[in-house]
Amino acid sequence: MIELDAEVRAFLERPRRFATLATIDPDGMPRQAVVWYRLEPDGSILVNSLVGRRWPNNLLRDPRVSVLVPEGYDYVAIRGVAERLHEGQAAEDDILALAALYERGDELRTRQAGFRGLARISFLIRPRSVTVHR
Repeated sequence: MIELDAEVRAFLERPRRFATLATIDPDGMPRQAVVWYRLEPDGSILVNSLVGRRWPNNLLRDPRVSVLVPEGYDYVAIRGVAERLHEGQAAEDDILALAALYERGDELRTRQAGFRGLARISFLIRPRSVTVHR
């Protein structure tokens, strides 16, 4: 895993940023999804999904991943490897915490209520390379 510099960390930590996550389907074709994320203190990126969706299944089969976080034409692109972090209650706790980063007030309460009791899975993405475009 490589270390993210202060400029990249500041870009990724700006509130309510979305990431486009790219994985590899079984037939070798790329698959993209827009996801919530959280930058962890060690520079890894936490993502979470409902169990059974295509992109988490792809990561379980082939952990290579690319993450792009844009702001207009500026972006940070990270290529790395994902590792399963949590399932069950811990993964549900992760999505509730992510919701608190992206939603406020009644929307937050509604969103968190909708996540409760669902089978979730969390991954940590460990960066191996970073591209910054400004």
